[in-house]
Amino acid sequence: MEYLDIMAGRTSPEDLFGDLVFSGTYRFDEPMAMHTTFKVGGPAELWIQPDTACFLSFVPSLLRRAKTLGIPVFILGGGANIVAADRGIEGIVLDTGKWAGMTGQMEKGRLAFLSGTPVDQAAREAASLGLGGLEFLAGMPGSVGGSVWMNARCYESSVSGVLVETEILNEEGIPERLPAKAADFGYKKSPFQTRDVLILSAVFALESRPVFELQARMAEHRGDREAKGHYRYPSAGSAFKNNRAFGKPTGKIIDELGLRGLSRGGASIAPWHGNLLINTGGATAADIKALTDEVRERTFAALGIKLECEILFVGF
Repeated sequence: MEYLDIMAGRTSPEDLFGDLVFSGTYRFDEPMAMHTTFKVGGPAELWIQPDTACFLSFVPSLLRRAKTLGIPVFILGGGANIVAADRGIEGIVLDTGKWAGMTGQMEKGRLAFLSGTPVDQAAREAASLGLGGLEFLAGMPGSVGGSVWMNARCYESSVSGVLVETEILNEEGIPERLPAKAADFGYKKSPFQTRDVLILSAVFALESRPVFELQARMAEHRGDREAKGHYRYPSAGSAFKNNRAFGKPTGKIIDELGLRGLSRGGASIAPWHGNLLINTGGATAADIKALTDEVRERTFAALGIKLECEILFVGF
């Protein structure tokens, strides 16, 4: 059966994928605006959020069958740094939001978290145990899996600095454990960005530190994000990557070009911060894409600098 025939049938995931046992939530034509921090995006043909109880039995088979049937699958974590096209996303959006929580505390301060765990939750749980290393993620949107995929970085710390092991479903849908090698990671780069895999969990090596000290540091980071206006409007945080070769932060470069407040439709460069792109109300995905393209074009024309977007545009 062809992919378009399957999706046109509007059947349940159980019917779509034969004898697979599914528990969780699914909806056809689910607006992606409901699942992204930018609050934009058209419908996913089929949005599926499996419960934790069936995740490891259902998802590997789903991915293998979808691959065989030619149905594209997009993995959704916390929806941060994602802009889904106004026309939506073809195929299946697999939402890992229920695949969350700390799976155990190991020797030498190692903690493992499932990939759908919000990074702020992971930082809080680690701190409550007196284990430091994840507090730089406090107040950041997104999931553990997304932070590993992106090698999230802020406050001079990166996920790769504390990551020791990642469990994935590889291209054949088979679980695989990979030790983290520093050489495989770079500035907001990870080896998973060039592979068609699903991150299942991550193990972090953390250091013993006083709980009150960790909680104070996390409160400081949340306060800094709030002061920078990250929570005033729907956004994805920083719109463009910083590059030390530019000699100054990207936000300052954009400020000095007079681009703060530049807008396209409901999308705007924040009037108070050059590297924060916001949805002021009613923005479309096309507005956001057009605005990022214009900022990049004007920066290159003025300075010969090629800004690299942090935002992942899906379905364009």
